[in-house]
Amino acid sequence: MAQPDSKKIFFENLSGAGKAIAVLTSGGDAQGMNAAVRAVVRMGLYVGAKVYFIHEGYQGMVDGGENIKEATWESVSSMLQVGGTVIGSARCKEFRTHEGRLKAANNLVKRGITNLCVIGGDGSLTGANLFREEWSGLLGELVEQGLIEADAVQKYSALHIVGMVGSIDNDFCGTDMTIGTDSALHRIIEVVDAIMTTAQSHQRTFVLEVMGRHCGYLALVSALACGADWVLIPEMPPEDGWEEKMCQKLSANRAGMKRLNIIIVAEGAIDHNNKPITTDYIKNLVVKCLGFDTRVTILGHVQRGGTPSAFDRILASRMGVEAVLALLETTANTPACVVSLCGNQSVRLPLMECVQMTQEVQKAMDEKRFEEAVKLRGRSFENNLKTYKLLAHRKPESELNFNVAVLNVGAPAAGMNAAVRSAVRVGISEGHKMFAVSDGFEGFYKGQIKEIKWADVGGWTGQGGSLLGTKSLLQLYEARATYEEFCIPMCMLPGTISNNVPGTDLSIGADTALNAIVETCDRIKQSASGTKRRVFIIETMGGYCGYLASVGGLAAGADAAYIYEEPFDIRDLQANVEHLTEKMKTSIQRGLVLRNENCNDNYTTDFIYQLYSEEGRGVFDCRKNVLGHMQQGGAPSPFDRNFGTKISAKAMQWISKKLVETFRQGRVFANTEDTCCLLGMRRRALVFQPVVQLKEDTDFVHRIPKEQWWLKLRPLMKILAKYKTSYDVSDSGQLEHVVRIRPRESDASVAM
Repeated sequence: MAQPDSKKIFFENLSGAGKAIAVLTSGGDAQGMNAAVRAVVRMGLYVGAKVYFIHEGYQGMVDGGENIKEATWESVSSMLQVGGTVIGSARCKEFRTHEGRLKAANNLVKRGITNLCVIGGDGSLTGANLFREEWSGLLGELVEQGLIEADAVQKYSALHIVGMVGSIDNDFCGTDMTIGTDSALHRIIEVVDAIMTTAQSHQRTFVLEVMGRHCGYLALVSALACGADWVLIPEMPPEDGWEEKMCQKLSANRAGMKRLNIIIVAEGAIDHNNKPITTDYIKNLVVKCLGFDTRVTILGHVQRGGTPSAFDRILASRMGVEAVLALLETTANTPACVVSLCGNQSVRLPLMECVQMTQEVQKAMDEKRFEEAVKLRGRSFENNLKTYKLLAHRKPESELNFNVAVLNVGAPAAGMNAAVRSAVRVGISEGHKMFAVSDGFEGFYKGQIKEIKWADVGGWTGQGGSLLGTKSLLQLYEARATYEEFCIPMCMLPGTISNNVPGTDLSIGADTALNAIVETCDRIKQSASGTKRRVFIIETMGGYCGYLASVGGLAAGADAAYIYEEPFDIRDLQANVEHLTEKMKTSIQRGLVLRNENCNDNYTTDFIYQLYSEEGRGVFDCRKNVLGHMQQGGAPSPFDRNFGTKISAKAMQWISKKLVETFRQGRVFANTEDTCCLLGMRRRALVFQPVVQLKEDTDFVHRIPKEQWWLKLRPLMKILAKYKTSYDVSDSGQLEHVVRIRPRESDASVAM
């Protein structure tokens, strides 16, 4: 195995010895909370701390007794794939009173707990901060009442708080994505995709209500993901006369041979006078004005339920580990912080700064300062809204009049069609004539090129694979020296399930493939329920890139993941078998081992299966499964739909800008490096990078980048699987401030 470098520190140095950490979930439940609880417990135990569950949220903290239990490694087994929160959540009026908080303080001090990890919304986190501020006074009162000894005041002098936001609404300022949001989007999109088939059969209009009493994030992003005809959200009420405009839009779409209409409404949707806009009002309006057969579907608590998505499991696991690190590093003077996600990076932000900004959004909405409310929601929300408007409402075309072609290259990846739709519609809005090239470069040289219009790409967002068909931009750039015809602006978008494109942290299609892997692993593990101990060996795709095996392993709770980037030998395999054997003897009933298809020529899936079978004989039996092309198929995830849609829109705007800049004497001539770029996500920003500059970053033999960010996640998988390993904290989040201006191109959570 690769040896740890000097930036990494060993688990002995991450000491939590003598510390006690309690974790609780409060407020509304959200898918992924269990993954966060699991990560807090296992990371806490890993660093030597005692960890406690507080069942039933703040109510359990006030009531004490059996509600506060010490957690063990095994107590969080088999909870990663479970929705909701297994430790319970409850609203607690008593905790809002001083007497209630006094009881809670007494219950914590009895167990020596001075570190609290709270998973909930802004109300839960605000309550935690108040509790922290009152802590020393509460201890003084407990001494006066004779409930604790005087020396306890000194011993437990400070209460340290770290928050993680669990909310399907994504209504908390300071983080790009809250735990549960992506899973809720999965539930919504599953329903919308199903409804669209029946709506098309009967030429119906469907009005769907989604959650979001004060925040329109779910409505907006699901509308973007499914190409809805109209969306209504509380942050941006429609202008006066919107009813007529909406009916005109629905009617025009039907006239364009579209057999259905989808209208998505946030439950808190309002007009400019703060009057609620209900689904029944919209239905009656459509029936009265257009006579369309119209149905209403209210999704309700379906959005809260079900298995957490791969994104939520990874997000929650990363945040849980980061929360424990934050608690270990905190001092009496450190403000309570919340662990957040900015782009693709974990950050820590002062809790109350985030809460105050969240409250400012509602205040702006109450005072009808709606544009300000949109800006306060953050750059991601604002960009989502701009992109939706750009794609849903056709604008008068400008007079640029350039011809622009779109083609897909390589194997298909879910989300490509959403990207093509976005490029076509933005291009048409910018005044270009858009062309589609079928079958990639082969179709290009054969002349399989045809004009594609606005209506031609309707309904493409939800379709998997590539409807254009599917070597490279660098070759086209190098051909400019020979063929002037290639002296035109060119932009590449990363689209591959393997996520092996240099210059970007994420690629279109990778999230859908991850979800396919995780769902399959869940089913495979469940198939062993009630049987004797069993280990599953699963082979994933990815070429020589270990992204799917590693990140899929983290999301599915794997015990090991073998990849090309981290060389291993027979001794490592033997150590893994012995480690799993010990775990099987004492606790777990099922083990999961992932193997990237090209990780090693000799240690094949069959070899590893036979090795584990032989060495585990008498303790566990083995099964193997090669997932194959199912990882490439299926409907794209909400993440991939939106990632593809948004980066494609951005790329098309860049193309338009470069066309104007390079148009001289009646022709386009673009021969500089910066006119042939890849648009990728780098940490917190979307960045255009000249492809010629990416040559040095690429291992062309194995078709992988030389440096890959996700390798830093591998120690997390090992820690959570009970391995003693090194953990790199050099990239750990430092306390920042909400008001700090983020990078100009930052686009929250990449796609969402």
